[in-house]
Amino acid sequence: MKTAAFDPAHLRDSVFAVPPLARDSDGKPCATENKRMISHLESGGVRSILYGGNAVFYHISMSEYASVLAMLADSSGDDTVIVPSIGPAYGLAQDQIDVLRDFEFPTVMLLPSRDVIDQEGIATGVRRLADRLGKPIVLYLKFDEWLEPRLIEKLESDGAISWIKYAVVRDDPAVDDYLNRVIDIFPQTRIVSGIGEQPAIEHLRDFGITGFTSGCVCVAPDRSMEMMHAIHDGDFAKAEEIRKWFLPLEDLRNEINPIRVLHHAVDCAGISKTGPLLPFLSDLTSEHVAQIASAVNKLGYPA
Repeated sequence: MKTAAFDPAHLRDSVFAVPPLARDSDGKPCATENKRMISHLESGGVRSILYGGNAVFYHISMSEYASVLAMLADSSGDDTVIVPSIGPAYGLAQDQIDVLRDFEFPTVMLLPSRDVIDQEGIATGVRRLADRLGKPIVLYLKFDEWLEPRLIEKLESDGAISWIKYAVVRDDPAVDDYLNRVIDIFPQTRIVSGIGEQPAIEHLRDFGITGFTSGCVCVAPDRSMEMMHAIHDGDFAKAEEIRKWFLPLEDLRNEINPIRVLHHAVDCAGISKTGPLLPFLSDLTSEHVAQIASAVNKLGYPA
């Protein structure tokens, strides 16, 4: 695992993969299968991995948190950045940070919540969590107007933000007043598009932000990396071709559920045995799994 201090250039060098967390048949995190996932990503050129929603860090238990962090750190190469998540509850995030201080992760992402929060309270919580960690943390903007730009600007001036994952879904990603207001007060070189390949062209080309996170990169890391480089090179026709190539799987993720579909897609592709999902997520029907296997087959993996 790369332990150097955060460098904004790294956000441009690699797609930030957001993989599932593989568990064994008893629901325990599986070191062997998670290492297979990481090795697959690294073989495709990915050097940035974020464990958040797709890994169901929302529901991870404190009793396994330290062992999961150790497993991820030990399973990745020396040039690979690993970013775990904390929260979304404030008290849980505090306790998780106390564990994180025993490791050398360059930063951590706060999972967002829409329950029992307000704007000023979020800003205070982010500031205190960054202070407790002793490092800036990743701000995850998943919901429209979740945190006002004026408060983001204050957090940035206080040194509390490492980078921003922007993941507000729009019918047209090229039209986004909130993102416009965020880039007015925060460096575009430290903002990544957080909704996979589908809005990445508009986000990087039209708003000037620097990179993107992806779940589908877990199935085809080389293609996702190729798309990112094409955008940076201004070859938008090639980037659009790759974006459309991912559509069979992305459409299923949008239609059924992004986390549960990706969890099964990685398994169907033979990349990693992901095992059972944590409650409060239910498993998919056999019909859904067959649809996922068909979509994965279209991406070049045997169904």
